Amino acid sequence: MDQIREVVRLVDETLGPEVIGTYLHGSHVLGGLRPASDLDILTVSRRGMDDRERRALLDGLLRLSGITDELRPVELTVVVQSEVRPWRFPPTGDFLYGEWLREEFEAGALPRPGPMPDLAIVITMLLAGDHPLSGPPPAQVLDPVPREDLIRASVNGLPGLLAELDDDTRNVLLTLVRTWSTLATGVIRPKDAAADWAMDRLPGEHRPVLEHVKGLYLGSPYSEERWSDDLRARVHPLAEAVLSEIHRIDRLSHP
Repeated sequence: MDQIREVVRLVDETLGPEVIGTYLHGSHVLGGLRPASDLDILTVSRRGMDDRERRALLDGLLRLSGITDELRPVELTVVVQSEVRPWRFPPTGDFLYGEWLREEFEAGALPRPGPMPDLAIVITMLLAGDHPLSGPPPAQVLDPVPREDLIRASVNGLPGLLAELDDDTRNVLLTLVRTWSTLATGVIRPKDAAADWAMDRLPGEHRPVLEHVKGLYLGSPYSEERWSDDLRARVHPLAEAVLSEIHRIDRLSHP
């Protein structure tokens, strides 16, 4: 895909020989892109970036990423290898770009280093996908994430995720069911496949909501989420049912 090649070129032009490898993860390697899928990319670097490099990389991403007929949203993470190998929790990321941050970046903010617990989930997906865009296979560059840290990262991220439930219902519910599916089985599924997995394990009353969010996910990324009053009333009970299962797994992992 031209957009992915352009992002890889931008990273290489910005960081040059400091790039160890750049890797695809997310939907692209977990069963194929869906209409609403981001392009999820992680770069492993030998050192942290200076402000000039941060600005160059950010300015390029603001051009290359979007939500249009021509552009998919890009989520690019840069990590310094010594910050994640040997693995420790919470890991530190050096740079993160996502479309949800565009407004603050256009106002002048620069992506800064900081703790990124979600890297436990990203690196797990990346290693499972095994899709280098440049550099050696990811297993030669990154350590596997222990299951207890994958669970910890997933649980730690729940409050922030749930805060978006009413505004970004589709993505929040699908992320919740994929989290449950991953923690229960060790298999990272595409979001629509995770919804199917959850439908087989939850009471039938939750099926209509899962069918609806799956349909939204597989439909146009530009269409507004439409909810009947009946379905909207079932959103929070579904979220609570999935949360209950996630917390049950968490308790079992920390007896």
